[in-house]
Amino acid sequence: MANCLHSLFQEIAEATNEQELRLAVINTVGKHFDVQSWGLYLLDDDCQEDNSQEGDFQKDNCQEDNSRKNIEFETIPDVCLKGNPVGQYVFERHAPAHEELVLSPGDWQKFCRRNDHAHVMSGPIITDGRVVGTLNLTRSDDAKAFDIHDLADLSALCLHLSAKLATIRAGSANSESTNSESTNSDSKISDSKISESRKSKLVLTNSLTPREQQIAELVAKGLTNAEIGKQLWITQNSVKQALKRMFRKLGVSARTEMVAKVFSEVS
Repeated sequence: MANCLHSLFQEIAEATNEQELRLAVINTVGKHFDVQSWGLYLLDDDCQEDNSQEGDFQKDNCQEDNSRKNIEFETIPDVCLKGNPVGQYVFERHAPAHEELVLSPGDWQKFCRRNDHAHVMSGPIITDGRVVGTLNLTRSDDAKAFDIHDLADLSALCLHLSAKLATIRAGSANSESTNSESTNSDSKISDSKISESRKSKLVLTNSLTPREQQIAELVAKGLTNAEIGKQLWITQNSVKQALKRMFRKLGVSARTEMVAKVFSEVS
């Protein structure tokens, strides 16, 4: 099992983007921890900002559909602080925990009655001193509870994930800054040739995050929220919340209107 964990550490080290980081985890973590379901949820700044405002989330993720083995805890801050004592512990202490570490025996069932979530363990992904995601694991009621060895392994795994994610995001930020400087330089040369309407639409498009632009592209291809979530390794509800933010940013109220505004040719 130790070899399996070190192999996972190596895959994490070799990841060049967040998608590869997710794949490295979900392809290995289930076997190592002998869990029935698991998920890596990464929070972005826009999502964190919106979670404090949106009210239509499921406070108890145990009620969510678990048709896929890769599950994610939605709206981390609200779930942790309002409906999940294990998540609250992780979020407040920046340390991994399982239900028996936080609660008295049998008390977890008061929060979650699902048989396939009889035992849960969660660990924090930390960047710049704050929780930016969690790695979540569950076992069914016929499996053994998580123990101190599982907790130690998850702690090590979260340490590697946190360090790699910080490196990836720092590299992405530097790349975006370089591209922005190059774009600004080019735009100064050709600015007089760009119409006011074109500049307006460019601003609207640039207001979307890279993930939101991905979602917009998939919407333009006619994919449903569920299909988009499957392709991007996020939940259907994550897609729904992202679309709400995008509608507000672009000042639209329908998917077709959003696609037209983002992808229509500008003169």
